[in-house]
Amino acid sequence: MPDAAIEVRRLGVSLGGTPVLQAIDLVIPKARWTSIVGPNGAGKSTLLKAMAGLLPRSGEVFLLGQPLEAIAGRDRARQLAWLGQNEGGADELTAYDVTMLGRLPHQAWLAAPSDADRAVVEWALRATQAWEWRRRPLSHLSGGERQRVLLARALAVEAEVLLMDEPLANLDPPHQADWMDLAQALIAKGKTVVSVLHEIGMALHADQMVVMAQGRITHLGACADPATHRALEAVFDHRIEVHALQGQWVAMPRAHASPNRKDIPHAD
Repeated sequence: MPDAAIEVRRLGVSLGGTPVLQAIDLVIPKARWTSIVGPNGAGKSTLLKAMAGLLPRSGEVFLLGQPLEAIAGRDRARQLAWLGQNEGGADELTAYDVTMLGRLPHQAWLAAPSDADRAVVEWALRATQAWEWRRRPLSHLSGGERQRVLLARALAVEAEVLLMDEPLANLDPPHQADWMDLAQALIAKGKTVVSVLHEIGMALHADQMVVMAQGRITHLGACADPATHRALEAVFDHRIEVHALQGQWVAMPRAHASPNRKDIPHAD
């Protein structure tokens, strides 16, 4: 599709011989924020990794209209930025150098960073409010600080498409709100953001939502669509409710919804 950032057809993934994704068809539109949600084990992260070309799979994946395998590695690295869960390595590199890794697809082999590279890295670190600790090793940062540096690295790629798996991990609520503002700013510039999120309230701010369960997509629709809200409530066994609050959609626990709930005895 000409307006698709990513399209997958009959996508299947097995891990350790166990099917995880089954015959997924999905179109991710350009210049939109798509959130992927669902209960634990639904296949959300596996879908994101398969779209990034990080897992063996069956079926087809298209990036900006081209088969993923037909795109040279360096070109793919410029077009697609990845932020994964609990990424390790590079702990002794400074935050600045980690962010500079995002510029590698734009640099000649063994070339020194250019002024343009340095300007982008500074922008990315400032955008994630990580500039002040740019000289500190990644191993000396808190979980939230580290996550902001890894986000800066993804931003530094200046890719058309950004795939982010749990980007809000370890971030406090103000920085979660900052990330949401940043995602919306990227969309305003024509970029495409796809994020796997456990924070349902944040996920409801996206343009469209993919709801998953047991390796399949159960619903795809606009985040403001009541049908999406019903699908979201259903996939979590109606233990949450979606409501409008001060002009925003929020997901709240449904009272007395837990199947394991036991009444708390009153004190005598």
